[in-house]
Amino acid sequence: MKKIAACLITLLIIMSCKEEKKKTERNLVTSYPETKKVDTVTNYFGVEVKDPYRWLEDDRSKETESWVKSQNQSTYSYLDNIPYRKELKERLEKLWNYEKIGSPFKEGDYTYFYKNDGLQNQYVIYRYKNDENPENAEVFLDPNNFSEDGTTSLGGLSFSKDGKLLAYSISEGGSDWRKILVMNSETKKIIEDTLIDIKFSGMSWFKNEGFYYSSYEKPKGSELSAKTDQHRVFYHKIGTSQKEDELVFGGVASEKHRYIYGSVTEDDKYLLISPRVSTSGNKLYIKDLSKPNNPLVTILDHTDSDTYVIDNVGSKLYLVTNLNAPNKKIVTVDASNPTPENWVDFIPETKHVLSPSKGGGYFFTEYMIDAISKVKQYDYNGELVREIKLPGVGNAGGFGGKKEEKIDYYSFTNYNTPSSIYKYNMETGESELYWKPNIDFNSDEYKSEQVFYTSKDGTKVPMIITYKKGLELNGKNPTILYGYGGFNISLNPSFSLANAVWMEQGGVYAVPNLRGGGEYGKEWHKAGTQMQKQNVFDDFIAAAEYLIENKYTSSNYLAISGRSNGGLLVGATMTQRPDLMKVALPGVGVLDMLRYHTFTAGAGWAYDYGTAEDNKEMFEYLKNYSPVHNVKAGVQYPATLVTTGDHDDRVVPAHSFKFAAELQSKQTGENPTLIRIETDAGHGAGTPVSKTIEQYADIFGFTLYNMGFDVLPSKINEKIKG
Repeated sequence: MKKIAACLITLLIIMSCKEEKKKTERNLVTSYPETKKVDTVTNYFGVEVKDPYRWLEDDRSKETESWVKSQNQSTYSYLDNIPYRKELKERLEKLWNYEKIGSPFKEGDYTYFYKNDGLQNQYVIYRYKNDENPENAEVFLDPNNFSEDGTTSLGGLSFSKDGKLLAYSISEGGSDWRKILVMNSETKKIIEDTLIDIKFSGMSWFKNEGFYYSSYEKPKGSELSAKTDQHRVFYHKIGTSQKEDELVFGGVASEKHRYIYGSVTEDDKYLLISPRVSTSGNKLYIKDLSKPNNPLVTILDHTDSDTYVIDNVGSKLYLVTNLNAPNKKIVTVDASNPTPENWVDFIPETKHVLSPSKGGGYFFTEYMIDAISKVKQYDYNGELVREIKLPGVGNAGGFGGKKEEKIDYYSFTNYNTPSSIYKYNMETGESELYWKPNIDFNSDEYKSEQVFYTSKDGTKVPMIITYKKGLELNGKNPTILYGYGGFNISLNPSFSLANAVWMEQGGVYAVPNLRGGGEYGKEWHKAGTQMQKQNVFDDFIAAAEYLIENKYTSSNYLAISGRSNGGLLVGATMTQRPDLMKVALPGVGVLDMLRYHTFTAGAGWAYDYGTAEDNKEMFEYLKNYSPVHNVKAGVQYPATLVTTGDHDDRVVPAHSFKFAAELQSKQTGENPTLIRIETDAGHGAGTPVSKTIEQYADIFGFTLYNMGFDVLPSKINEKIKG
């Protein structure tokens, strides 16, 4: 008996040692690269703020380059040891590898559509003659040939009115800076010199003669981080050099407009100019193009609303506005006297947020009802034609087209249903399935449910939670809570291949519609801006608490995730409530709230954030939640994987660099703090599929590994069932 007891004790000691060794190996980061500190101090209203990692803002220095390399080496040495990282990547590749097709659209004598065979880094544009079979489609433009590694992507397309010329923009390395090329669409030959140094721009054609575009002067210093805040609109006439392009609007030092867009109405009658100081609110001007010297006429001379012309019939303008209508409405006015006192309601404001489009001689009004789509069709007399019957509960988009078209296409998706395309007859109201993806994912095995929870101040906030049917609410389910909460942007239900892989692992994916977004109109947006920004973080924290209280997960199995403004959300939440989650995933985040406005077009975000230069109260408010300034020594922060791109010139990577450096220097405990810096990548748009798959494999692997999983949860479930 004593021998048995001794053997058991010995066995327990061995097992305990193995567990301790496993625990040590799991959390061990041998060492972080050394990040030097400098004595940089900025005085804000008499308060001195240290900025020891200011040197990392210099994206052109050899020191920063060396730091990036050493951080990536440290990060990948950790990620390489995650046992199922390769397995996750293989599953992502397998699921991603299916044919994807976009809605067809007509330009001149051809019908065009986007298509990806499966794992192509960039979508390819195909076309066929309007009267021919789509099966005869040919490759028209293949962005995969723009560069060997797939990092040069297509930014946008714009055809001349007869469809015979094409202007298209490209992005190199993920940068927001673009080049524009002009092609003869019949011969597929480039017909003139490339236009360069273009940023935040569309391409709007006037007849077949030329197009309007927008850009900034090339900044002094680094083009990836130097400030750009004087946008201008130009007109490029085909056959002339860029140096001869006419400056149409902007460039006046006394009138700083950070974003200006020029567009021509479908009938070529009017030019519309929309200047903005920030990401919210615009002035609006109109010019009759029938005579070259006609002046710009003011529609709105202030930035108190978001207003644009959606269409015109002759001189009758149809405008979408939230001026004195937070949920938006459509009004009409004559172009000869277009100021607001002459506006007449056409489709009045309702209690739901309006997102309209037009096509085939109709208006389509999409309403968001608790982030779910409802679409109605109106004629040009404002009469309701019908409510469009959608395939289910989710997010519909893409309605609209040219006036002469009678067939329209729209997409439909939700969190557990891959996006399908429907063909819609605008005269009869009949919808039929046009294309459905053949994907290795059974949507019927998953469910989405919408819940409403209460935030700190009593506000009711909606959240959609998606997971595999039969999920046991035992508090042990790996969960990603994803949020954004800003810039009037709505998070509507949409399917994600990456999230499908997460849910296959028994993962829960939860998305709350936080204040700061646009789900409930302008008032919902404003409730999450400037001195009310803490509402957004409180909403997110309350969402996490709801998931924990209702046993979807627990703090040991919860990850919080967000990108850009959502990266700020993650950074602020993890520094305010580090106990709440096991893993934090701030992506391309705005993390230094005292200096964000000094980089590229960051000053344009002041409507949402305010700036540290506004006044002392605003400075103190920003400093109190700025993630970079609220990392404290002696605190155990969650396992953190910061992600950014070295060519991100929207939210410059210095935000992420400084935040990672602060965490690494002050983190207490064994949770790793790593930064993954993608090379030749920007803020996200145009990222090659191969890089996207690798990034998700790393993020999911890091998350599950730090939740304590030595094998994938799906493998554990298979053993239990077996």
